[in-house]
Amino acid sequence: MLTDTIVEDPRWEEAGLETLAERAARAALTALELSPDGYEIAVLGCDDSRIADLNAEFRGKPAPTNVLSWPAEDLAPDDEGATPEPAPEGDPEDPHALGDLAIAFDTCLREAEAGGLAFDAHVTHLVLHGVLHLLGYDHVRDGDARLMERLEADILLKLGIDDPYARGDTIPEETG
Repeated sequence: MLTDTIVEDPRWEEAGLETLAERAARAALTALELSPDGYEIAVLGCDDSRIADLNAEFRGKPAPTNVLSWPAEDLAPDDEGATPEPAPEGDPEDPHALGDLAIAFDTCLREAEAGGLAFDAHVTHLVLHGVLHLLGYDHVRDGDARLMERLEADILLKLGIDDPYARGDTIPEETG
């Protein structure tokens, strides 16, 4: 499997995080013409309290957020709006670690309910968003944000999920 899901909050088991994370991560890598079997990503399913602690520790922001990412390496381009460098290739016998994600159940549920979104579609979007961060995509600069939004929307549409940006959504609030 591409994703190794660690569930700290049992609500994630009921929500099927392992399946959602695997589907989103595979779709991201496939869209970028990378073989999903040559990579690995750790995904932590936690609650708001845990993600607030992680957000405080790693980003100096002691508040819950939806998803956090820790890339194994910096693949981000220097030029605004440019495509990141491809991740080094791995293989099924020796997969290349892309990094780690953490996703908070409470925040995801709150956001889905507030936006009238299906919970599984919102979680899929957030995991996809986090995986793209692991692959060097970002949304700090306008050109990078446009590239990332377009890529997310294209991948989500292939998964049968409506373009969140066509609804007027923005890049997920705070990820890192």
